[in-house]
Parts: sequence; C-alpha cells; structure tokens
Amino acid sequence: MGSNLARNLASREGNTVAVYNRSRSKTDDLVAEHPEAGFVPAYSYEEFAASLQRPRTALIMVKAGGPTDAVIDALMEVFEPGDIIIDGGNSLFTDTIRREKLVRERGFNFVGMGVSGGEEGALHGPSLMPGGPDEAWVTLGPILRSIAAVAPDGEPCVTHIGHDGAGHFVKMVHNGIEYADMQLIAEAYDLIRRGTGKSPAEIADVFAAWNTGELESYLIEITAEVLRQVDAATGRPLVDVIVDEAGAKGTGAWTVQTALDLGVPVSGIAEATFARSLSSHREQRDVSHELPGWDDPSRVVFDQPGEEQDRFIEDVRLALFASKIVAYSQGFDEIRAGAAQYGWDIDLAAVARIWRAGCIIRAQFLNRISDAYEIAPDLPVLLTAPYFVEALERAQGAWRRTVVHAALSGIPAPAFSSSLAYYDGLRADRLPAALIQGQRDFFGAHTYKRIDKPGTFHTLWSGDRTEVEAEDTH
Repeated sequence: MGSNLARNLASREGNTVAVYNRSRSKTDDLVAEHPEAGFVPAYSYEEFAASLQRPRTALIMVKAGGPTDAVIDALMEVFEPGDIIIDGGNSLFTDTIRREKLVRERGFNFVGMGVSGGEEGALHGPSLMPGGPDEAWVTLGPILRSIAAVAPDGEPCVTHIGHDGAGHFVKMVHNGIEYADMQLIAEAYDLIRRGTGKSPAEIADVFAAWNTGELESYLIEITAEVLRQVDAATGRPLVDVIVDEAGAKGTGAWTVQTALDLGVPVSGIAEATFARSLSSHREQRDVSHELPGWDDPSRVVFDQPGEEQDRFIEDVRLALFASKIVAYSQGFDEIRAGAAQYGWDIDLAAVARIWRAGCIIRAQFLNRISDAYEIAPDLPVLLTAPYFVEALERAQGAWRRTVVHAALSGIPAPAFSSSLAYYDGLRADRLPAALIQGQRDFFGAHTYKRIDKPGTFHTLWSGDRTEVEAEDTH
C-alpha cells in the first residue's frame, strides 16, 4: 500500500515525491519500476529530510507498534518544528493519542490517518480518515483531496475526522464493521449452499443479482467474483480448496475491546470476530465432529428449483440486509461514544460520506446513513431513522425465518442471530436485566433503582428481607 500511495501522490500534478525504505534495494526497485513517477530516492533519513520542501510532510507506512515508534523517533531527529509526520498504518488509536502528544511537545505536527481500500484503492483512490491538529489539515487537506477516491456525487472521500487519535479510531471501527459485513455475507452463502444445494458458481449469480439492488456494495461484488473462481490445479471451485480458517490482524478485536470499555453493544461485530477465532481453532474443531447435533425432522431443504427455493433465497437476502444495517448502526454508536469519551467533534454524516467510495465497506446505503445524520446529527440510534425503520419492518419476517431455519438445520449463523437479538433487545419494553440487578444486590449489595420512586435501594436479604434506601457506590 505504501508504494501505491506514493505512486498515487506522484501522479497528481505539481507533486514530487521522495521515497525512503530502510532496504536500499527496495527503494531502487521502486524507482526503477516506475520511472513515470519521478520519485526522488533517499538512502538515509537525512537525505529524505533534505529532499523535502518545508513544511515537510512524511507519510509512514510500516507495521504498527514498535516499528512505527522507531520511524517517528528517527524523523524527529532530522525534521524541524512545524513539519508534519503522518502515520498511515493501522495503529491502535490510543497509541496515536500518545504519539501525537509526544510529537507535539517536540514542536512537530502528528497525524494518525486511517487508509482504506487495499492496494488497489491506495493507487487509484482510497478513503482517507486523517486526525491530528487543525494546522496540519490546512496543509494536508488539498493534498489528500487530490488522491482520495471520489464518490458518485464528485465529493472526495476524505475529511478531517478530529484531533489526535480520532482518525485511527474511526478506521478501527470501519474495520470492525468490515468484519461483521464479511461474516454476514459468509453466513448468507453458507445458508444458501446448504439449504438449496446450489453450486458456488450458481450462488455467485445470486450475489451478482443482489449487487444490482439495495445490497449493492464492494463486498457483495467481490463475493460473486470469489465464488466464480475455479482452482486451476484441481478444477474445483476455489472456495472449496481454501482452508476454512479466517485470519485477522487485530482491528476487529480492538473494536470489540474498545466497545466494552465504552459500554457500547457491538454484538454483530463481536460475533464476527469470535467466528474467525473459532474457525482458526482447528484442534478443537477436529475433536468435536462427534458432538451430537439435532435437525428438525420436519425441516425443509429447498434443493429443487421453484417458488419455495426462490422465497428462501429472498429471505436470506432480506436477513442479510437487516443484519448489515445493525452492524453499521452499532459501529456508528461506537464512534459517537468514542467521540464523547475522548473529546472529539466527529461529524457522523461526513464519516458516512467518505466511506461511499474507495474503502472496503463502501455500500449504496451509506448515502442513507449520511442523510439520516444530516437530518438528525444527534440521532440516538441509526435504526430509528425513517428509511431504516421501513427497511427493517419489510425485512423482519424474513430475518426471523432465516434465523429459525439456521437453528433447526444446525447451520451456525452467529452474526445473523446476534443481530436479531440486539434488534429485539432495543425494541423490548422491559428486559430481564431487572432480575440480574436483583441477583447483584443479593450477593454483592450492589443496590438497585425502582420504577415507582426515585433513589437507590438495597434489600436486606437475610432475616425479614426488608428494603432500605442506600447510596449507590458501585
């Protein structure tokens, strides 16, 4: 991604790009392979700094953690106050907060910037999520707008997210939504394949058709391509040759861990993250094949073309749409909570707009999300915006039937199921949390509140079980 971002920058009129890598051969190879870019090679940090005009701007694309710290330290030795250092990797936002403070104290500007779009997006136009000081944005804004993806309405997919770690926080949540979206698509594929017996190529046609409607998105588009791919060595569908263990680089786990700290339920993202973990525990799965299962003997397998099969596939489509809405809603809830916790002024409508092109989770309904937050910036739950209320009402029956079919058929659908449970939890007039609070008071004197009068109370559970008013210290 680093070399492709450099090529993207160099392709814009008026830009001259200096490149440095600790491996001299990689620098030489990049310059030789892309003479059209006019790269200025540097073989030391001193040469790199000397080749840049002030205020200098350096974009770091290295592994998160220690390597990023090392490069920042080296740049601060050769840069001057007012210069800008950008971390374009997938750094943990709390590291970015720490780095921004450290770099600012030395007189430099530090920007943590989320970059989404993969290698192709980096070259042709990514979605960019820069944080950092306002002063840096004045310099960087025109540069980043020139290389960002462009949405269908002509708007560049970049905005100043907020100060210090805001950009990397939003990118982290973006990746969490990506986890949920991919898991939901995989569950939809699994349900259709096991429920209808269709081949991967036939299911590819289903996804291609879905991509022409309200599910239109990059991930739906590439799913059709993946399912069509045939393995050259065996002639089998490639998806049947790939080992069923999903990798992860940590951003999904960060999203879930941060949500727990913020007290925000992101159950769809969490289940998607756990599903990847389960897939990777081959040693547990191999010894668990003999676990008893149960299939409802009356269940229907829609293995013959016809109206029943078509209805089942449409149910899965609607369940996917509803669950995707939940995933995005949970992600935006986390962004709102993070902004409140860390003092960031994040424009949720603008975030939705910059995800409309270039990034992995770009989707048609991001326009609807942007519209919802434009109309009501303080919207407490995205699901309650009129468009999504109508969509969920339309999808609800299919969503429930799909989850039931998965359960009766023994097909794991954790993201579908948890998304529906979250939805029902939101709409419930009363939750069983009252019992939990009673249990907490019984064993730990954690107190509780009453529905009929103000105050905090504790029951003396021993003896005559009387209730006393108490100060809630928990």
